[in-house]
Amino acid sequence: MITIYTFIGSPYGRAVQATCIEKGATHRLVEVKPGAHRAPEHVARHPFAKAPTIDHDGFGLYETQAILRYLDQVFPDPPLTPADPKARARMNQAIGINDCYFFQRDAGVGLVFNRVIAPKLGFPSDEAAVAAALPGARHFVEVLAGYLDGRPYLAGEALSLADLHVAPQMQLLADCAEGADMLKATPIPGWLARLNARPSFKTTSWDALLEAA
Repeated sequence: MITIYTFIGSPYGRAVQATCIEKGATHRLVEVKPGAHRAPEHVARHPFAKAPTIDHDGFGLYETQAILRYLDQVFPDPPLTPADPKARARMNQAIGINDCYFFQRDAGVGLVFNRVIAPKLGFPSDEAAVAAALPGARHFVEVLAGYLDGRPYLAGEALSLADLHVAPQMQLLADCAEGADMLKATPIPGWLARLNARPSFKTTSWDALLEAA
């Protein structure tokens, strides 16, 4: 049994849960409520007070990239890491740019948080932060669209960890007006539609998790 400790609505938590579903891995979701991530109980699971973390039969692990790669090795079917070294490198590159340049910078912190996350949590939006985030978010969209030029998935012809890792973030971007406008002339909406048609994404959206809870 895999226990996933995460915030409801976390794109990183969604990536972990979607990977478990793709793998057919038995799992359960334990909600970490805002503020509870700083409690000693959670800090014992994640020393930097972040989420998600997992417990797999007593083995604890944090950091989403590490978790997804672990799941892909422990549950080898279907494989979600390309065998071809170049495709595998593209997968890892897409995961890296998501974490370094999307989530931590303009698109995630500036735009998605203020347009999608803050309203759901009852926080005010910072319009200055939104305006400042737009150029960097557009650049990220342009780069990511290049990965999908003539390819159905980020690493090529088959679903990989990159798609499961990045798509939850991009769905949040698509959920805000500015983001949807950036995406509409790119292959990204079609890619998101392919992923959202999969059970792993249908059952892990923010609304679906709240309804299940």
